[in-house]
Amino acid sequence: MTAVEFTAFLDELATVSGDTILPFFRTSLSVENKGPGGGAFDPVTAADRAAEMAMRTLIRRNFPSHGIIGEEFGAERAQAEFVWLLDPIDGTKAFISGMTAWGTLIALTRQGTAVAGLMHQPFIGERFSGDGATAHYRGPGGARVLNARRCAKLSDAMLYTTSPRLMSGADRNAFSRIEEAVKLSRYGGDCYSYCMLAAGLIDLVIETNIKPHDIAALVPIINGAGGIVTTWEGGSAELGGRIIAAGDRGLHAAATQMLLR
Repeated sequence: MTAVEFTAFLDELATVSGDTILPFFRTSLSVENKGPGGGAFDPVTAADRAAEMAMRTLIRRNFPSHGIIGEEFGAERAQAEFVWLLDPIDGTKAFISGMTAWGTLIALTRQGTAVAGLMHQPFIGERFSGDGATAHYRGPGGARVLNARRCAKLSDAMLYTTSPRLMSGADRNAFSRIEEAVKLSRYGGDCYSYCMLAAGLIDLVIETNIKPHDIAALVPIINGAGGIVTTWEGGSAELGGRIIAAGDRGLHAAATQMLLR
């Protein structure tokens, strides 16, 4: 299958998941906590599960030899050459609050490297996609190429994280050093923060405890927009962990050095 055909299939997956999710949004749906007893609140809804099942069904029908790793239903054929990583609702806490900072993340990896990714926000009607070489936006404002912005100095940078409360004490202290150095720090956003970085609207995203399905779709979008995303230690972001994304390589280097100080 060609890259163009894979792109069309990514859009098909996004449409199917969006059509499944939207009837649940801003309704009185039940919410379960799938976190460990006494631990942090980690919500899941019927919308998460229904959307992932709809995408899995479509993948199995079209690519029976491909692997699938999803947030809600785990892994099947995870050692296949091509593996789809699915996060049906990244930002479930925003979703259950009626806020719009959530999206469906769909990644295609080949031998462990993300070769295509898409973030879909069906309520707003926005799609951010990338293949590592280019990145694109489609939505109410039309269609355009995404380009991360240059910002080499921490003192000029706009920083986002979903919440410092999700970090360990040591990681929160490291994050605080960056927060004190930047021009503006804001919380929230989940997958949207990374897409706004690719769109050239913010400069840094720093997070911890990220799972592969949280980040794999965003890697080719950020790289395609000219940004950079790695672990804090400079490793591949596709495996998750402590993640830092930047629109500017010089800013990425400066922030990483400060985080690991």
